[in-house]
Amino acid sequence: MDPNPPHPDDRLLDAYSQTVTQVAKKISEAVVQIRVDKPRSANRRGPQQPSGAGSGFIISSDGYVVTNSHVVSNASKIVVVLQDGREFKAKPIGDDPATDLAVVQIDAERLSTAVFGNSDQLQVGQLAIAIGNPFGFQYSLTAGVVSALGRTLRSNSGRLIDDVIQTDAALNPGNSGGPLVNSFGEVIGVNTAVILPAQGLCFAVASNLAQYVVGKLILDGKVRRGYIGIAGQVVQLHKNSVSSLQLEVKSGILVQQIEPDAPAYTSELEQDDVIIGFNGHPVHSIDDLHKLLQENTIGQKQELTVLRRGRKERVKVVPAELK
Repeated sequence: MDPNPPHPDDRLLDAYSQTVTQVAKKISEAVVQIRVDKPRSANRRGPQQPSGAGSGFIISSDGYVVTNSHVVSNASKIVVVLQDGREFKAKPIGDDPATDLAVVQIDAERLSTAVFGNSDQLQVGQLAIAIGNPFGFQYSLTAGVVSALGRTLRSNSGRLIDDVIQTDAALNPGNSGGPLVNSFGEVIGVNTAVILPAQGLCFAVASNLAQYVVGKLILDGKVRRGYIGIAGQVVQLHKNSVSSLQLEVKSGILVQQIEPDAPAYTSELEQDDVIIGFNGHPVHSIDDLHKLLQENTIGQKQELTVLRRGRKERVKVVPAELK
């Protein structure tokens, strides 16, 4: 009998270490560093210099690389650096600021690829590993857990990104666009933001949403969304109106202005209408309306529920494509 048996924590740590090590070996060659040149602002002098860096990961043998929109948008030059030191100039394929996702492509051989996992199967507390290039240091790995699921995060475009994963796997500038992976080395999210100066508040776009957006970007170069050509603001509804009209919402969108030359059909809308529903779905806010104006609404007749002069009415609109 061993007089000094291993402590249970030793076995636990060893299993944890082995898992992280195996994941690193499996995914590392697919993770890339992205360097970009962006035009200098008008009030800055001197030659253009590399002005940004981020991370990404290769998803196909023909060189498609997923990263963040804010990393590569408006870049005059994009360079992808592989783990083996090879560098390639990349061409932009598609960009979706609304989800902070973008795809670029390199012309290279012998590429390792990453595989998307199913983010719907994630559970709070499971292992999450973030890989990227913080502060320009090539290849860095941090490990933590999935802290929360189903978060929303506002993108640079002003729209909310749904189905965001919160993790405490440390992220730093330069990690943006890198993969968040599970214990099998599958990509469960695309690292996108960190809340500073808080610690352990890091966010990634869930893999199922990322897969959908990436597919659209590769096929069409963008994600098509609808709009109805109005300016509005969220207003609280009087509790008497909510009660007497048996409304599902306590707030709605006050129509302040209707674009006169908008390609969308909005003739049945009136200024001062309050939008409270879209095709039977309750609308509490502008974010709710954005979520509902998806590709399948473009050019198709839709029904808005509005409050007009104290009455609930239904009007028709035909959304146009958001350019």
